[in-house]
Amino acid sequence: MLLSRTLLRRHNVLPGFDLALGFALLYLSLIVLIPLSAAFLRTFALTWPQFWDTVTSPRVVASYRLTFGASFAAALVNAIFGLIVAWVLVRYPFPGKRVVDALVDLPFALPTAVAGIALTAIYAKNGWIGQWLPFKVSFTPLGVFVALVFIGLPFVVRTLQPVLEDVNRELEEVAATLGATRWQTFLRVIFPIVTPALLTGFALAFARALGEYGSVIFIAGNLPMVSEITPLLIITKLEQYDYAGATAIAVVMLVIAFVLLLAINLLQAWSRRRTGGH
Repeated sequence: MLLSRTLLRRHNVLPGFDLALGFALLYLSLIVLIPLSAAFLRTFALTWPQFWDTVTSPRVVASYRLTFGASFAAALVNAIFGLIVAWVLVRYPFPGKRVVDALVDLPFALPTAVAGIALTAIYAKNGWIGQWLPFKVSFTPLGVFVALVFIGLPFVVRTLQPVLEDVNRELEEVAATLGATRWQTFLRVIFPIVTPALLTGFALAFARALGEYGSVIFIAGNLPMVSEITPLLIITKLEQYDYAGATAIAVVMLVIAFVLLLAINLLQAWSRRRTGGH
């Protein structure tokens, strides 16, 4: 046992593990754990009935429904179309490919306020796209969904691209040799390999959408009980100096988001074990 520990230390690629782990935990505590703990502690200023009344008021519940529903739907759409975009960028050469690849990162580069204003102008009733649509987009829950799709797409595409590039083409050739159609090859050979990365991209897009504020408030219209998102309610309570109420709503969002992301991560781990990944 002592010899194995000595060999492990001798062949460790990164020396100073204990020190590095200590710095990592300290950094995570300062950046993540302490602020989150402060949010929980702040809610202790409220009694349980006050806390429950704050987080279950009809206006707050409506904002939960819109925020989580639109975020989940946007992440799901991005997972589908992000896979298609990543597949095209990896597998097919075409004119303007570098431009398209750069456009994928545009939501990263644009300030969220600029994105919100641009989307509002485009999808307004007199906008470039909105004037041709038979339904209203700007200042509706649909506008929230559109904004969240816009900001979430790069997370899925950039997560899938390296995995698709590493897929062994020989597996596809073997499947074709055995008589599999292209659709069967994709579903039974390629899709199981990229599923963990797809779930990761979905989780990242979903988490990003939950906290999005700048691009949504412009296109949403912020109508109470209709198109008002939860982050806006938190900001509103902070402006009213209701810090306990703001942190109470934030804690509920944090707990629900953590449970959903944990479920996605467990599904991702199960998918990796099922496909033989590590």
